[in-house]
Formats: sequence, structure tokens, C-alpha cells
Amino acid sequence: MLQVNDALFKAYDIRGVYGRDLDDETAEAVGYAFGRYIGRGKKVVVGLDVRLSSESLMRSMLNGMSRTGLKIFNVGMVPTPVIYFVIRHFGMDGGAMVTASHNPKEWNGFKLFGSGGRVIGLDSGLREIKDLMLRGGPERGDGIEGMEDIREKAISAYEAFLLGKTHVGKTLKICIDPGNGCYSGMAKGILKKAGMEVIAINDMPDGSFPARAPEPKEESIGKLMNTVAEKRLDFGVAFDSDGDRAIFVDDKGRFLRGDVAYSVFISALLRKGEKAVYEVSCSRMVEDAISKRGGVPMLSRTGRAFILEMMVKESARIGGEISGHTYFSEVYNADDALYAAMKMAEILSSGDRKLSEIVDSLPKYYTSAIELDIEDERKYLVSGIIRKMLLREGKKVITVDGSRVEAEDGWFLIRPSNTSPKMRLIAESGSAEGLRRIVAQGMEVFEKAKKDAERR
Repeated sequence: MLQVNDALFKAYDIRGVYGRDLDDETAEAVGYAFGRYIGRGKKVVVGLDVRLSSESLMRSMLNGMSRTGLKIFNVGMVPTPVIYFVIRHFGMDGGAMVTASHNPKEWNGFKLFGSGGRVIGLDSGLREIKDLMLRGGPERGDGIEGMEDIREKAISAYEAFLLGKTHVGKTLKICIDPGNGCYSGMAKGILKKAGMEVIAINDMPDGSFPARAPEPKEESIGKLMNTVAEKRLDFGVAFDSDGDRAIFVDDKGRFLRGDVAYSVFISALLRKGEKAVYEVSCSRMVEDAISKRGGVPMLSRTGRAFILEMMVKESARIGGEISGHTYFSEVYNADDALYAAMKMAEILSSGDRKLSEIVDSLPKYYTSAIELDIEDERKYLVSGIIRKMLLREGKKVITVDGSRVEAEDGWFLIRPSNTSPKMRLIAESGSAEGLRRIVAQGMEVFEKAKKDAERR
């Protein structure tokens, strides 16, 4: 009987360290279970990222799928947003992407989608897929007539779709850093067709990620920041390895956290009465920007599955996360990093203000984000202890995702990561002194809860 590591199943995907947590046998079981879940005769699109283990996992996943009677359409190595697009544009019944998104290069996994690009997460089908994997098989079916390669058609349609959704009114000079990930060799050409002058660094697909880690962070995109500042470019943008996160750099070469860039989008795009979704880690700057535009703020759990669900349910205009995911209703609510870059160019080309000037006009808050290492099997226990502890103490706590404690001069949030063995402490205040105090409070709460969990 197949042994399945429970830790593989995250809130909205499957991922772990290749060779330790998952292997080709697991991939075949995922493909078989996914095929049975979607249903015989249904159409699905499959793709993979640049990771060194992705091709092997893809072959094994397809071996499993091929015994379930699916009609399979292959797009090869593409960014995840292309999978979202193909499902909607070509009327597919679902899709699968072999990727570990922004996780370190040793990791890999699977993002699974239903009709309309719906995320298959723990609360929306992934538990059923896990159960199907554990039941074993495969029972021999009729198979499929053959897998159709639609890569060229899909990318051509995707490019035309993005170019048709944006208008860059004047030539901007930008730098992009695909980080040797899935947008390497693709994003530059599309951005140039949109009317920009583009410098590209780390622009060759390479699953060993020689230039930087798959997740773009301030400490890893120094070359991008320096290039923008030294060449006096209009902005820079770094993509994560599978292309659903965009991290921006302003014309002064300054790193913009995801919620800062999201506030820029809100300030330019949101209209009175429209809804904007944001997650619990985001700065109060986001809510300020929504209110200033006369919009309606919608607080969500962190993660694509939850943001997308709320955007669809509430017919929201835009959504965003502190990590650099920005969701746009006009592109099927997708968190498409390339579209975000094109939309930022459109905003800047339509006015006279530089990106740095727009950023400097936003309300200022002092923010700290700390990653706390903790075992996967213990982080949810600690999170529950923290919630009960704070409620017992009579704190004002938002529990939509972890525990966010509100105070007059700021807040702190402690929540378990949905994708890695970590918890995150995020704190914010209107002053540097207030931030130090709030961070200390948060760390004290975490350490107390961790010790309590260790005694159990």
C-alpha cells in the first residue's frame, strides 16, 4: 500500500522535498487520483516548472493520469499563470502544474485546479484526492487516445490576451529578474511588445537557480535593485520561480514589499464602491488606500485559494498579499506576475509621477516580519494555544488566519505558514519604538505557547 506523507498536503497544494517527502511513485498516485477526481473524458491541461526533478515527476504524473480516461493537453514548461489562462480560455475541466512555487530548489510538488481555475485545496477537493491515493490502484481503464501538445497555441493566445488587456501610453525603461524561473525567455518579449525598453537579468531557465533562490526577497535581488538605480530606470520587477509573485523595485532602486505595491495598484485602479481583498498580514496602509478610494475592504485568510474564493464570492475588483501575489478580476482573478508588471507600467505611463513619488505619498508604518522555525506537525498546535491564550487574556483578536492582535498604535500577527515548516510573526506600528514593543510582545506570546506545546 502506498505510504503518503501527511505533511505533503498543504492548505492549497501538494509540496515537499523531492527524494525525501515525495518521489515518482507519489507523482503517479497523484496523477491517478486527480484523474479519478476530475472524471473520465474530461479535459485537463498539464505543465511543469524549471526544477531539476520536474520532468521526472511530470512523466510519472502522466502515467497515472493516462489510466483514468482524461483528455490531456500538454503546455510543457510554463509559468503557473499560463495554466490558469488555458483552463479558462480553452474551456478545460481542470489542470495540474508540477511546481513547488517559491520554495527552495530541493522542493517540488503539484498545484491542482478544477473547472474555471478553481484551486483544489484541503477544503475544496484535496482531501478527496488524498483518500483516492490511499485506496491504491490503478485499475486499468480505456486509457486515452493520446496527449495533445498545445504549447505554441497556448502561449500565443496568452500573449495576445495580456497585450489586449493593457495599454502602456509611453515608453518606459525597466529591468526584470525572472530568477532563472519559468518567465525566463518569455516575459522580456511580451513586455517589449507592450512598448517597453527591457533589460533582463537571470533570464535563462535553470532549475539549479544559480543566481538567487526561487523566492525573490530584498536580500536576494540586490542586482536588480542596483541595476534600476544605476541606469535610472522607471522600475524593476522580480518574479518567483513559477511566475505568480511579482516583487517591485521603484526608480530609486528601493525594494517594495508586496502590500506596498498592492497599495499602489489600489490607489490607481480601485473605483468607489468596488471591493478589494487583502490578507491578514497586510499593512494598515492597504486599508487606508482602499478607504481613500471609497472602496470596500475585504479581509481574507492568506493564500490563493482563500483570496480567489473571496474575490469570486464578493465580485471584488482586486486582491493582494504581502508576499507579492496580486489578483486582477479582468484576468480571471489570477495572480499573474507578468500582468502585474504590465499593469504597473500602464499606471506609470498614464501620469507624470514616478513610482517612488507614489510610494512616498502613501501612509507610513513601521513593519517587521520574522520567520519562526517550527515542525510542521507542531505549528498548528502552537497556533491554537496562542489563540486560546490571547482570548483568555481579553485581547482584541482577529482569528481569520492565525491570531492578529489589534492595539491603538499597531498590531501583531502570529500565523502558521501554509507551505513550509514555519510560523510567521508580523508586527506593525506608527513608530519605531512602538514596533519594538509590539514585536517583543509577539515573541513572548510565541515562546510561551511553544513551551506549553512541548509539555504536552
